[in-house]
Amino acid sequence: MSAIPGTKAARQQRIVDLLRTHVVRSQNDLADLLAADGLSVTPSTLSRDLVELDAVRVRHSSGGLVYAVPAEGGDRTPRPAVETVSAQARLARLCNELLVSAEGSANLVVLRTPPGAAQFFAAAIDHAAPGNLLGTIAGDDTVLVICKDPVGGPAVADEFRALASPTTVVTNTSAASDDARAISDNLPSGKNTKETS
Repeated sequence: MSAIPGTKAARQQRIVDLLRTHVVRSQNDLADLLAADGLSVTPSTLSRDLVELDAVRVRHSSGGLVYAVPAEGGDRTPRPAVETVSAQARLARLCNELLVSAEGSANLVVLRTPPGAAQFFAAAIDHAAPGNLLGTIAGDDTVLVICKDPVGGPAVADEFRALASPTTVVTNTSAASDDARAISDNLPSGKNTKETS
């Protein structure tokens, strides 16, 4: 039995998730991926969902056309599926820049960030899609990570602390600076720590 409800919203979110993590060349490919998740859709329903999600076909690095959905936030440019390696590298950069502390208990991990950074950080965790996590919930400066393993919290907290260590920093510091700048630019006025001249 599928853990995904049969609602339109759940189906469309699953389509977005699949398009961001899989190279989907046709609607038939997408229907097969949905069927593997226990979601059966007709071709007309799938076509309407793609239109409502603003999905378009873009050129993939392999040269073929694949479905993509607009990115979240300010940059709405549709991009093909993100490679797991680049999402993991981005997560490592953000851990190094944003992680203040990580504590685990049972199947939960509490991650602390600077004020205003938690939702951005949680989205990066979700996009990296670690297989040992169910998902995240973010507030202003706290991310709650829910693990699949009933006692996996402490181990996952250790993984986040390891990602934040200087030995795992990715050498592309301009990308980390861009990510940190995006956080800083979105802080409420009065909480922005950047000095102005």
